[in-house]
Amino acid sequence: MLAALVLAVGLVPGPAQADLQNPRQAFLRGAVAGLFLHWGERTAPAHTSCSGWESDVTNGGWTPNYWVSEAQKLHAQYLVLATFHSRLGYARPWPSAIPGSCSTKRDFLGELIAAAKANGLRVILYMTDDPQWHADGGHEWLDSKAYSTYKGKTVDLTTRDGFGQFSYDNFFEVMNRYPDLGGFWIDNDNDYWLSHNLYAQIYQKRPNYTISNNNEDTPIMDMISNEQKTGMTPSYDYPQAVYTAAPRLTEADFKLPSTGAWWYDGSNPTVDRTLTLGRLITNAGSSVKALMAETAQVNGKFPSNQESFNTFANSWLNPIWESLSGTEGGGYLYGGMQPGAWNDGAYGVTTVSKTDPDTQYIHVVTKPSTSTLKIRDNGTRVTSVRNLRTGAAISFSQGGGSLTLTGLSGWDPYDTVFQVTTAGREGIDSASMSATASASGHPASAAGDGDYLTYWDSNKTLPVSLRFDLGSGRKIQYLGINQREDSVSYARSATEQSARIKNYNVYFSSDGKNWGSPVKSATLPSRRGVQFIDFAGTTARYVRLEVLNTYAASSDSAHYQQLRVDEAWIGSSYVTGSGA
Repeated sequence: MLAALVLAVGLVPGPAQADLQNPRQAFLRGAVAGLFLHWGERTAPAHTSCSGWESDVTNGGWTPNYWVSEAQKLHAQYLVLATFHSRLGYARPWPSAIPGSCSTKRDFLGELIAAAKANGLRVILYMTDDPQWHADGGHEWLDSKAYSTYKGKTVDLTTRDGFGQFSYDNFFEVMNRYPDLGGFWIDNDNDYWLSHNLYAQIYQKRPNYTISNNNEDTPIMDMISNEQKTGMTPSYDYPQAVYTAAPRLTEADFKLPSTGAWWYDGSNPTVDRTLTLGRLITNAGSSVKALMAETAQVNGKFPSNQESFNTFANSWLNPIWESLSGTEGGGYLYGGMQPGAWNDGAYGVTTVSKTDPDTQYIHVVTKPSTSTLKIRDNGTRVTSVRNLRTGAAISFSQGGGSLTLTGLSGWDPYDTVFQVTTAGREGIDSASMSATASASGHPASAAGDGDYLTYWDSNKTLPVSLRFDLGSGRKIQYLGINQREDSVSYARSATEQSARIKNYNVYFSSDGKNWGSPVKSATLPSRRGVQFIDFAGTTARYVRLEVLNTYAASSDSAHYQQLRVDEAWIGSSYVTGSGA
């Protein structure tokens, strides 16, 4: 009623920007994964009759409980239903009063929302703004004449403006019908929506709905999804392509069968377990939600290879679930040991418990070629280590800035998880900080305040220096730098370059005036997570990090000369010790 009144009198809410964090986001922030379902009239075998498709869906035995059950096997917390999709015939699986495209008499969407709610899951509805595929496959999927009659004016649904009006009306119909829907997953923007402030109205009418957007970081929306990208090394470390920094809600969506269409096309490709599980683990280790696409058939069932994977994933995830659920990615904003490339070919991520930061998990997705694992400890004192699957105690030692696990065997082929109990961090010195350049609202002090919501921004100034004042002469063992995770860490294109530190100099001084020659000049790797610069343990009061350049090329206007640092600190000593 409120939305209808607002529209009737022309008092459409003004543009708004969503809160970075909001109670409505709680279920997404608490989620590890979602199940992405592309399903509609063009699901093989394709239908051109809406009623015929609906009849075959029902006669085929479609049930919402099957989708919910399969999502639970994947340990997903939400489902995204992509039916009102440009390439799937713009089908609407609910009894719509708005003519213009396929609409079913049976309320498939309502049944799915109810089944999901009964099992503690939520459903998010995919909505498109794109009419360009209106005649795909030689059939006209949109009925402009019927919609024009309904509106009392001529509207061409094959234009972006016309389709914008049609889809806009559908947003409100869905909001009126389904208060228990989780929200909308939107495939890009439409000018009609923007001019009518659609998103502000959604938040006003349904404060519990979330809004996600595909491939565009639109500030008003709660979450940005990053569609499947390839080219990373290792191939499963999908978050290397994510360009939006936490705590912004971020999602990575990818197909479980790495070949074939996003929807069922009549084939039954295999699921690459190494790639899929690696993506799930590295996403969780980066606080990124994994939206896993499966290809539902007309009757709703998944091809046998996907069903088989879901059953396997259920038993495989159960023993290590505590290391993924209720955790944040380690080595970034939330503390924890350094993720990424380790010794002897090993690669993986770390996670940190949200409720007990002294509990961390090391996920070894690619095992080392030896029986030893060495990982930078980030000043964390370790008290015990055990294999999470077997419960076996693991021998460990600390020194030189690293935690070393020895005598390892029995590696899991997809992810060996070690639960690490810690006793806080040691050897971290407080320092006041200043810089030769800072953007408004992002001073150098923000890189030393321990607050993950703040960061230092050099205001696109390079070279630039960040200075630490320890207050008195202290032993300096290393410098830790946690750069902002808002650029990709691999060179994928001219517009996706790393804005991370490349060449640098470090200077020491006792009086803050006389610096002498650099004590270290080197290159940092273009990698995500905390990076470290080690020294020989010289005593000084002042430290100056001079950043000469970043990896971003001048052709990359978005990232060239950009430098943002969440936290930086001086370590006066390494943790030492051992145990079993």
